[in-house]
Amino acid sequence: MPKLTKRFVDSLKSVEQDTLYRDDDLKGFALRAKPSGVRTWLVQYRNSAGRTRKLALGKVGVLTPEEARQRARKALGRVADGGDPSATRHDQRKDVTIGQLVEIYLKDGKADKPRKKASSWTIDASNLHRHVVPLLGRKALSSLTMADVQRFQRDVTDGKSKADIKSPKKRGRARVTGGPGTAARATMVLASMLAWAMKRGMRADNPAKGVRLNKLARRERFLSGAELAKLGEAMAKLERQGVNRSALAVVRMLILTGARRNEIASLRWEHVDFERKALRLPDSKTGAKVVPLGAPALDVLAVLQRREGSPWVFPATRGKGHLLGVPAVWRKLVKAAGLKGVRLHDLRHGFASVAVADGGSLYLVGKVLGHTQAATTQRYAHLQLDPVRAVADRTSRKIAEALKGGGKGGNVIKLGKRRRAS
Repeated sequence: MPKLTKRFVDSLKSVEQDTLYRDDDLKGFALRAKPSGVRTWLVQYRNSAGRTRKLALGKVGVLTPEEARQRARKALGRVADGGDPSATRHDQRKDVTIGQLVEIYLKDGKADKPRKKASSWTIDASNLHRHVVPLLGRKALSSLTMADVQRFQRDVTDGKSKADIKSPKKRGRARVTGGPGTAARATMVLASMLAWAMKRGMRADNPAKGVRLNKLARRERFLSGAELAKLGEAMAKLERQGVNRSALAVVRMLILTGARRNEIASLRWEHVDFERKALRLPDSKTGAKVVPLGAPALDVLAVLQRREGSPWVFPATRGKGHLLGVPAVWRKLVKAAGLKGVRLHDLRHGFASVAVADGGSLYLVGKVLGHTQAATTQRYAHLQLDPVRAVADRTSRKIAEALKGGGKGGNVIKLGKRRRAS
């Protein structure tokens, strides 16, 4: 049993199974290492009834070895006085409200889901704080029922969590809306949190299990050639009016690459590979990916001015971060082009639709867009019929003309005699 010091922690290698390292100086103090890479300080003891208990003290990196050791000593002191700190924490958590559970989940849940991206946690936190807490925050976890969860989804659908929230950022506001899509996503996040609470022993079941989510129609908006022309005219018009050129360049890149908004808006120069004509993104919604660039997209990047000292391809007008004002410029573009209801994400659908309709295979289109599952690209399968229909139409027209005995269809096609089977 080693002494749990910083040097020992730094020397630890990855483990293949759950491993407990006990301290040789303070009895009961230990470090738990998981194959996922998560390491947690804990203290193990026997309560007055003789049952072995474990109390998590905090994660390695959040607490230093000495800070964790001090917490362990305090916990063992309570045990010596007849207390049971693990049971006390357990009882406190059993009586929490949904609002309190939200904060516990957002703080402790990350350790149990190490592969979940930070961006996904941000989205979850938004759904929990903006929908779950206002509607269910005061309700006790122990009294939550399936009917409550069903009512929650209906209420969000009806807009009962709708709000206009002032953002911490200067002049920023967050407009919280309802609707069936928002309600389904918020209910999914609530169900995931309740499943986590059940695994933690905070209640015996998950009241969200069995709740039917709102059935949503898949939204696939493809811009036609005429609509793309209108959008191009609107971009030229806004540029002449002095609208942020960086934001317009982001939109142009989205149109020409089919990439996701944040992949372009947060692009760094170090990730642009002009030689191999690609963007090499170390992280995205689906992990590391390569975005191939056509000549028009390369032309957009080639004329951009680099800001000295900034790593961003599209730096913010003020401050050191990247550009965030693309949605506002997009709303102006949509209005100027008369394309009501078209979203920025629809540009990604538009790129895919043009590629597939032009004869690109679903496999290759999926590679360009960075899809990890074939089913994601399969939604465009019906568009592959467009070039096939064109071939069928041209061929049938020629045959029809030939059957008429000539004309614009070209030479008459002689049909050979059919041989009888021997």
